[in-house]
Order: sequence, then structure tokens, then C-alpha cells
Amino acid sequence: MQSMSSLVEFVLLVLVAFLCLIATRVSSESQLEPQVPGLFIFGDSLVDNGNNNDVPTVARANFPPYGIDFPQGSTGRFTNGRTYADILAQLLGFPDYIPPYSQIRGLAILTGANYASGAAGIRDESGTRLGANMPMSVQLANFARTVQEIHWRYFRRDYTRLMGYLSKCIIFSGLGSNDYLNNYFMPNTYSSSSVYTPRGYAASLLQDYSAQLTELYKLGARKIIVTAVPQIGCIPYELARYNGNGSNTCNEEYNNAIDFFNTGLRKLVDRFNSGHELPGSKFVFLDLFQATKDLILYAASYGFEVVDKGCCGVGKNNGLITCLPLQLPCNDRTKYLFWDSFHPTEVANFVIANKSFFSESPSYAYPINIHQLAML
Repeated sequence: MQSMSSLVEFVLLVLVAFLCLIATRVSSESQLEPQVPGLFIFGDSLVDNGNNNDVPTVARANFPPYGIDFPQGSTGRFTNGRTYADILAQLLGFPDYIPPYSQIRGLAILTGANYASGAAGIRDESGTRLGANMPMSVQLANFARTVQEIHWRYFRRDYTRLMGYLSKCIIFSGLGSNDYLNNYFMPNTYSSSSVYTPRGYAASLLQDYSAQLTELYKLGARKIIVTAVPQIGCIPYELARYNGNGSNTCNEEYNNAIDFFNTGLRKLVDRFNSGHELPGSKFVFLDLFQATKDLILYAASYGFEVVDKGCCGVGKNNGLITCLPLQLPCNDRTKYLFWDSFHPTEVANFVIANKSFFSESPSYAYPINIHQLAML
């Protein structure tokens, strides 16, 4: 019954997506307004679309075969095509993708900016073993500069107009993965696992994240999406390294550690939505842990045939090393859940984005979905 239910849901998602593509084309042709005035994106490599291109780091994706299915090619997206944020922008009715902050110019800033940086985390030190990145603290500082530019240059220092505009924009924040993957789960490089228990580390992360989200609110954000950390214990990178009961057994110790953060983040959303601390705000929690879990459990229902290997990579599960420059990836990317050691394929991003945008189930979007958030 569960498999049949998932199949029905998949068919409905495909139908909805088809209608969305038509709606997007009609919107573009008739020059209708997007559902919100702007979309501002914070995060890591799951949504980075080029900010790391000129950063001294190995966490870069501005070379083929990355972008093999993207119209503009290798732009710096860590997948074969569109990221989750790209698809979200389309679902919201934006005629163009939200540009990376590092490349944005002129009036384009009014439709939003993408501040995400590959390997970035909530904590400043997360991911730095790979080189430089822009953690949430830097992304917040860049957003503050954006707000100031809009206020002074485009809104003629009209504060009321600025706050009215920002209150209607959607803010997406997807962070935390590198605080585990490239921090807590690397005891030979970082000391966090010797300082904190899994519960204590999650509490520390949430304390920092709460302060950062509060800063977003102070800068004018009111409609804010936050995401759970996905099932890191089941990505090809971890499957290639973990010796569990079977060659492709997920590392549940890692998944259980992440659960402390995800559970706490959902409670934080409830706390913020109570209206006592951040009046006038509305937070939405996207459970990417559950979404990625379902994609693995019911893979066939979504058209996936391979869920334990990257489409492109080196070594066991194509997970020991990410895509190398000019490496030949798998032929049919639509059959793979993972593009490389860490990141989902475009079709996986597509399914997850549609789930979080339209789903009526609190298992994916809580307490409301993104479409409902946009309509507030």
C-alpha cells in the first residue's frame, strides 16, 4: 500500500510539475509578477550557484561534467542541472534564476540574491579543511549590504517601503550539513566531537543558528524557510567509508546524531512562530531528512534505479572522490538519486522541491508549505 501511495504521489508530482512549467512559460510571456518580490538564498553546496568560483577552495564545481544538463553549462552548481533553489525560483514564478551574490549587478538585486557557498556551515570553522568559504556569518553580512543598497539606492532611504518589500520576500536558509560532514564527523581535523556529545553539539549549533536567524529578522526578513540536514549517513561518500552490516549500509550513528539537530530546529520553528520573540514572522521547516529517506525507501516509485552510487565520481560507490574535471558521468542521470559523492541529481532536486512547495503533509513542510507561505 505504501508503494502504491508513493507511486500515486509521484504521478501527481509529475502532473503538477508539467502544469508549473506551462504556468512559468505563460507567466514569462504575459509578464505576470512572481508570487513574491524577491527570493534570498543562504546555504551550502546544495544551493550554491557560483559564489565559490573565485574562492581559493577545492569545493568548486565550475568545470564539466558539472552542469552537463544545465543550459549555461558549468556555472558552479554542484549537480548536473538545476539546484533545489533554481527549481524553487521557478515554482515561485521568477522568469530567471536567482543570481549568485558574487555576480549580481544593478536592479537584479531587487529580485533576490543567492549567498550560498560550498562547504559553508553555521559555524565559521566548518568546511575550512577544503579551503576558504563563506559561512553563515559572512552570508549574513552580505545580506546586510544588500539591504543597505536597496534602501539607499533604490528606495531613496524610505524605511517603511524597505520593510514592506522585505516582509513579502522569501528567505531560504539551508545550513548544517557541513557542520556535521566537514566538522563533527571529522575527529582527526576538528575537535568538536571530543568537546560535545551529539546532543550537546546540536544544542550548540542551534544556539548559534537561532542568533543568526534572529539577525535575519532584524534585517527585515519575515517569511523564512529553514531546512533539516539530510541523511548524511546514506550518501555515497559515507557508504564508501562506513563498514556496517552490509556493503551499502547507512551509517545510522551519523543519522541519529543529526536527528538531535533536526528535532531541535523544528522546535525552534515552533518557538519563533509563537510570535513572542519575532512578532510578524512566519517560519517553515522543510524536513529534508524525511524527504531524502523516502526517496531511498521508495526509489522505484520515483523512477530511481541507483540510490547508493554517485552518477559521477571515483572509487567505491563513486563516493571516495567527487567528479573530476572532464570525467564521463553515467549516461542516464534520471535513474540516479545522487550526482556525485554528496549532492543529488537535478531530478532528485526536482522531486524534493515540488514536495516542499505543494505537499499538504507536515512530514515535508511544517506548519505550511512554501506555496502557502508565499501567499501570506
